[in-house]
Amino acid sequence: MRYLTYSQVAALGGNDPLSAFDDVVETVKLLHSGEASMPAETHVDLTSPQGKVYSLPATVGGRFNAAGVKWTAHRPQARDGYPMAMAMTLLNRADNGLPVAIMQSGSLTATRTAAVSALALRYASPKPPRRILLLGAGVQAAAHLKMLAAHFPGLEKIYCWNRTPSHLEAMLNQAETLPWQTEKLTSIEYALAQPWDALITCTSASQPFIGQQFIQPGRMVMQIGYHEVSFEAIARADKVVVDGWGDYCNTSAKSLFQMYRAGEFVVDSVGADLNDLVVNNWRASPTDSVYFSSFGLNVFDIALAARVAHEAERQDVGTALPLEFALS
Repeated sequence: MRYLTYSQVAALGGNDPLSAFDDVVETVKLLHSGEASMPAETHVDLTSPQGKVYSLPATVGGRFNAAGVKWTAHRPQARDGYPMAMAMTLLNRADNGLPVAIMQSGSLTATRTAAVSALALRYASPKPPRRILLLGAGVQAAAHLKMLAAHFPGLEKIYCWNRTPSHLEAMLNQAETLPWQTEKLTSIEYALAQPWDALITCTSASQPFIGQQFIQPGRMVMQIGYHEVSFEAIARADKVVVDGWGDYCNTSAKSLFQMYRAGEFVVDSVGADLNDLVVNNWRASPTDSVYFSSFGLNVFDIALAARVAHEAERQDVGTALPLEFALS
């Protein structure tokens, strides 16, 4: 049993977008074969306003051999200088239950979300994207910028916008050398008017600002944030693609699930999910307009964490934690 810090998780490849993509693809196949599972999440309230701690368990077989839980605190009103979301992941071996590791895992969530977006962009986009508009400058936007550089180095251009320009400037300054031209935009109206092929929204907007006029043939709108896309825009898309559909449709703040609860979207209208993309080779046609909704499946967190834990054991990295058992 070992404890891994944020920096150790990164040094062990936890934030590597190429390895994360492989983890996601393999986990989708394990879900399909019944060798991975993801029970419903649960939570307890914090005493602080709107504060909750979520328990997100999953098991992943194959090379991962892990049963684990991500325990993540959402602290929207915290004013203590620490991140608004703080996640830890606890892993046991799936075959015998022995504890393996506990690690700071917040960066794994951003990395697996971007890896799922890479999968969607590669397999669900109506046509190979050349120009992408990235909205936001937070943790998710930074992870997506890193993902795009790793998986799509041949892009022609990236347009970037954030409500606070200084945050966008900081994100781009902290990014490693990017393989394509980036253009920083200060007006959301001007950004949305650019000739992008794919739009990736990574904002915390609570009111939609992506209208139906942006759903056009040959384009893909990818929603990573909460409530950025209008119901009218989703309804206009030829194809609606999701990472998954589960009980979270009854509680999630994502635009698509709010639309579902409002009675304006039915599950049968989902064109494809990750299983369709990976296992069934579902593909959009070049003239389709595609809307992709990313909920964020914690089974991928456990897969990435398991890979990191295996690497930590191989390299003997981390702090050993004593375990005491009463043996009979």
